Amino acid sequence: MRHRSRGRSWLALAALAALAGCARPPASPAPAAAPPPVSWNVPPGPGPALTAVSFAQLPGWQADHLAAALPAFLAGCDAMARGAALGGFAEAAQRGGAARDWQAVCAAAHAVPPGDEAAARHFFETAFQPYGISADGSAAGLFTGYYEPEVAGARQPGGIYRYPIYRRPPGLPAGPGHRPYFTRAQIDAGALRGRHLELFWLADPIDAFFLHIQGAARIRLPDGQVVRVSYDGQNGRTYVPIGRVLVDRGQMTLDQVSMQSIRAWLVAHPSEAQGLMEQNPSYVFFRELRGVPADEGPPSALGAPLSPRRSLAVDKSFVPLGAPVWVDTTDPTGAPLRRLAVAQDLGGAIRGPVRADIFFGWGPAAEEAAGRMHQQGHDFVLLPRRPGDALAAR
Repeated sequence: MRHRSRGRSWLALAALAALAGCARPPASPAPAAAPPPVSWNVPPGPGPALTAVSFAQLPGWQADHLAAALPAFLAGCDAMARGAALGGFAEAAQRGGAARDWQAVCAAAHAVPPGDEAAARHFFETAFQPYGISADGSAAGLFTGYYEPEVAGARQPGGIYRYPIYRRPPGLPAGPGHRPYFTRAQIDAGALRGRHLELFWLADPIDAFFLHIQGAARIRLPDGQVVRVSYDGQNGRTYVPIGRVLVDRGQMTLDQVSMQSIRAWLVAHPSEAQGLMEQNPSYVFFRELRGVPADEGPPSALGAPLSPRRSLAVDKSFVPLGAPVWVDTTDPTGAPLRRLAVAQDLGGAIRGPVRADIFFGWGPAAEEAAGRMHQQGHDFVLLPRRPGDALAAR
């Protein structure tokens, strides 16, 4: 929120998502393939070429409640109006990587009556052209999940509250790409001690570790008050997924890896847990969020609040932030998961054109689904129609 930087955050990601960026995923139920694309003669650009398709070719398009996706898109429009950086070098990012590309469609979206399904469907089908994108000619890719955990903590150390999370050190840039800072092991050993950077103290070091992966959290204080924290920078070190380390050590097989199985291993091996977590040198810094409603997700890299099951972390080199994305995958049970979501976030393990992390929300159900989400699927990016573009057939 992953701000995974998610800007959440360029690092906010799920533990399994991080593993997925480095190993071949296990077999999972295959989603229905899209029909052969129509020819739209879209000029190729850097990266994988776009293939224009009709809305009728998006599997499950007619079954989704598009009015439910509109608030997430509008929140992204508001963030784009504030000048967020949207995209990178590939063709999709070039076509939708600047706020000016979205001005007309955002204005039209604001005119759609809230909850009006017919009006929302008409808006998306007339304002956008859907495109298939892929790295190698097949549109298949990996979909993982992340969520906002709730953990026990305190503002001051004492008793069970012994494990700090830190605010960003002065002078350390908030975004990625800066000179590497202290590693996780160095910080755990006290490299920041005495600098008054402790933001909160947690009761469980494993909670602290997974908070770094997710990039945001709700912290329940001893008096019952719940406060929110979100990503505010990272130490510039490369993320190393400890699930992969466990697989390399023969402690579990790839198809056994999930956030739940990693946590269970750490709990079952207390003498080895700290050393394993320190195999990941990446370290996240946080800020306290104030005034965020309890029914609203944490801020995304785009600046919009994350919406459960409607917000995605993507690689903005290929998919511009703010763009609607049709997701065609399955959930951890194998049931179809087909819906319109919005590219709003970033993640350290989210690399490539067909690669997304789905935000599942907060609470136990979100934790369960996000931790086990590791599915193959397809996605289609919706970009604003330009003058002269053919209207996508429905």
